[in-house]
Amino acid sequence: MITRDITAELLNSAAEYPVVTILGPRQSGKTTLARMTFPEKPYFSLEDPDVRAAAEADPREFLGRMEGGGILDEVQRLPSLLSYVQGIVDSGSGRFILTGSHQPQLHEAISQSLAGRTAMLALWPFSLKELRHYKLTYDPFELIVRGGFPRVHEEQLESRRFYNGYVQTYVERDVRAMIQLRDLSQFQKFLTLLAGRVGQVVHLTSLSNDLGVSSPTVRNWLSVLKASYVVFELPPFFENIRKRVIKSSKIYFTDVGLAAFLLGIHTEEQASRDPLRGNLYENLVIADLVKGALNKGIRPEIYFFRDSHGNEVDLLIREGGQLKPIEIKSGSTFSTDFVKGLEHFQALDIKRVSAGTVLYNGERQFSVRGIQVFNPLLVKDIWGVVTAPSRQ
Repeated sequence: MITRDITAELLNSAAEYPVVTILGPRQSGKTTLARMTFPEKPYFSLEDPDVRAAAEADPREFLGRMEGGGILDEVQRLPSLLSYVQGIVDSGSGRFILTGSHQPQLHEAISQSLAGRTAMLALWPFSLKELRHYKLTYDPFELIVRGGFPRVHEEQLESRRFYNGYVQTYVERDVRAMIQLRDLSQFQKFLTLLAGRVGQVVHLTSLSNDLGVSSPTVRNWLSVLKASYVVFELPPFFENIRKRVIKSSKIYFTDVGLAAFLLGIHTEEQASRDPLRGNLYENLVIADLVKGALNKGIRPEIYFFRDSHGNEVDLLIREGGQLKPIEIKSGSTFSTDFVKGLEHFQALDIKRVSAGTVLYNGERQFSVRGIQVFNPLLVKDIWGVVTAPSRQ
């Protein structure tokens, strides 16, 4: 397994805090990251029923096996254990690495027991930068189908088979653990409908009508998917804008390969010709920008903009005191239409807006009226390039 880009941030965090908590979707590589980075630390997985039973029966004796601390995997399975971890770190006799796949349980336990004692990191599937360890160049539609889960690339797994198992063994199991489902088929349909709306403004009322369930139910299901790192929201930006703007969020998948699988897209050719190719390409790029930030320990401030007249910017990043507008296009031929949304946004009464960037699928890199244009798959670090001070 390759060394993950977040490793340096993990080491720095572990040097400053007695506990580091690594969150992220299942199969994103959290366990491998922790064990590779700290091979000397004893490791226990709380997914193991025997380990969990021992920890629950006598937590002090269980933690006593880890002289100096250790790695506790999937700790959301026994959040009460964190109170005992607190006692150990407060006495200065141990340092721990925790991993977890569910935010709500962990966040609640951490706020009660480990507030101020733990650094929080988020590990998502492989970034484009990390994937280059396996292959120097990729077609974006290949990545849309294969996604970024480590096992798919490390073990050369067939992506369709992997995602079928992933949905059944992880998504559905985690959903059952978090909510009471009377009809799993309805939730499966919800997942597919959500994939069909990737990169679009999601209206809960429309979803609830399509599914035949209440809006609160849809809202609850969506919160479960966000909590399990299956999807993430891109909120609308409307700061200091007088004109009416869209106020619902867009939804993207943490791993675009899962979205493609749910849509029945299993080949590069399908992905390149699908009506949602632009949305999926947008998902690929935005998720990679988020990964680039998270791997540096940055919680990115990201938004989209759309007003009631249809003027839109795909992505806004607030970084370094500036707002950086970005357009994302799956086409390989540049058109001046690509910059219209950026120029409209620059003309609004908003302070400290940079010229902006167009990320497209072509081979040329150039600038148009101060707007940088390049292919995100042809640069080493998309986040670093897009947010570099020299681009302001």
